[in-house]
Amino acid sequence: MEHAPAWLTSSLIYLSAAVIAVPLSKALGLGSILGYLGAGIAIGPWGLGLVTHVEDILHFAEFGVVLMLFLIGLELEPRRLWSLRRPIFGWGSAQVLGCTALLFLAGVAAGIGWKVSLVAALGLALSSTAIALQVLGERNLLPTGSGQAGFSILLFQDVAAIPILALLPLLGGGAEAEAADASSRALEALKIVGVIAGIVVGGRLLLRPVLRWIAKSETPEIFTAAALLLVVAIAALMQLVGLSMALGAFLAGVLLAESEYRRELETDIEPFKGLLLGLFFIAVGMSIDFAVLRNAPGLMAAIVVGFLAIKGVVIWWLARGIGLPVAERPVFTLLLAQGGEFAFVVFQAAAGARVFPAETASLLIGAVAVSMLLTPLLLVAIDRWWLPRYAGQKASGLAEISESQDAPVIIAGFGRYGQIVGRMLNAQGIRATVLDHDADMVEAARAFGYKVFYGDASRLDLLRVAGAGSARLLVVAVDDVEQSLAIVDLAREHFPHLELVARARDVTHWNQLRDRGVMRVERELFESSLRSARTVLEVLGHTPFEARRHAMRFRRHNLELFEQMHPHYKDRAKLIAVVKQGRRQLEEQMAQERSERERRAALGDRELRTPGWDRERGAARTEER
Repeated sequence: MEHAPAWLTSSLIYLSAAVIAVPLSKALGLGSILGYLGAGIAIGPWGLGLVTHVEDILHFAEFGVVLMLFLIGLELEPRRLWSLRRPIFGWGSAQVLGCTALLFLAGVAAGIGWKVSLVAALGLALSSTAIALQVLGERNLLPTGSGQAGFSILLFQDVAAIPILALLPLLGGGAEAEAADASSRALEALKIVGVIAGIVVGGRLLLRPVLRWIAKSETPEIFTAAALLLVVAIAALMQLVGLSMALGAFLAGVLLAESEYRRELETDIEPFKGLLLGLFFIAVGMSIDFAVLRNAPGLMAAIVVGFLAIKGVVIWWLARGIGLPVAERPVFTLLLAQGGEFAFVVFQAAAGARVFPAETASLLIGAVAVSMLLTPLLLVAIDRWWLPRYAGQKASGLAEISESQDAPVIIAGFGRYGQIVGRMLNAQGIRATVLDHDADMVEAARAFGYKVFYGDASRLDLLRVAGAGSARLLVVAVDDVEQSLAIVDLAREHFPHLELVARARDVTHWNQLRDRGVMRVERELFESSLRSARTVLEVLGHTPFEARRHAMRFRRHNLELFEQMHPHYKDRAKLIAVVKQGRRQLEEQMAQERSERERRAALGDRELRTPGWDRERGAARTEER
């Protein structure tokens, strides 16, 4: 590829590495972040050497973090952000100051000069916003107490990075420090205040009218370009005055959180954020200097283990002070204990200001990168060996169902699906024994007055206690497919008299349940989707009766088609043939009906009544009911 342009070659390398490494990492249960980091190591200077200009890629890929903070800001209205001011400045300052103090003391105790110890402590006290927020988002932890606390601390770290960088020239004692007199520092402070004020005022007064004007062009790609331009312009402004680009993007997102274009902005920017974040993790993997690791492996290991342990202790005690549940503390501690991408900037700036030599900066940057590499691995270890212990302790606080029940109905699973069934039965005065193995769900349901027992319905002993021997019906409403099938197998073998009503997540699950002889199976989204289709027909001009009749006809046809498909669902070729034939029959039938209606309308028969018409309408209403 000698004559290929550089961007084409680079794109081929990065995309190939990501497409190979990430699915492989996910398949091994290691998560996507470790896959990206591994891809970076493989193609970087210490791997295959396909990429050499790592710093340029890292600076470009940092824009992924900027986009992520912008999207997070879009989810936080100004009132909600104001409500987080105490966690941000309270917990955030406690984390940064506490970690910095202990790391500084450890450095001094090890015989390192106080300036080097202070800068190293300040840089190592910061955490990776990219990895932490990505993990919290993947695990849906952002709305939880640990997620909100972690986000608040990370946001404070972005703010704290500003005075940290301002401090470095003073510690260096070189020409930069002499030039930084009082008047110039005052001017810099005014610039910072002016830029932040400009973002706030502009976001309130200008951004919405401008976006409205662009939206009127009805050109989707231009709106996407405008969304990217907005984030790039704000990042450039913040960079100009030496502020965190991510912080500026976050503020812009908050100001647009109440905008009518919020969802469209999210939709347009989300794909770019994902790709650039992946590129950022690849760049971090490439930036690991294995020469430093090879030359001083013992020292590198001591630094990594030492600062992770010190930060871990501080953050664990902070989590206790915040009042986070014990089960959430390990992940919270690990995500904030690792080093962060902003440490790269701090240590490079410190070397430039001659606070310490470039070799020391390389060693510290390598330690931070290694900690970011270790974090996904440690998360896997926590998930497999630590969290199950805490989950068991948490669940043991809820006594499993122990007294025999005699309700005619048993409901296994009280999530969004099982709750509707339970509430319907309760409204009719029908007693039901409800089992759920999620301790949080049980506690929440009990808080709202529902009688829900803690227990796993796939256990024979608990099913017996729940009254399966005398009950008439078992509703299998659990979310997990494997658990659902296990419950059905158990009930079929030990309680053959039980009628089973089961929830199917998808077509495959439906077929597996039918293989087990379960005849009353409802696909969880089918009926609601059918209702939406009826609404669409009505909006397009069909009368409510016509829309209902078409929906009921489609419903009958779909259920009949499923029965025809079931014997062949393991034979892909035969299955596709049955589906195509069924779809063709439905289309022909509908076309014939439309032709018949048009013919009658042409003859002036406006009532469209036939001897079977009333019966069909009555059947449609009966079936709907």
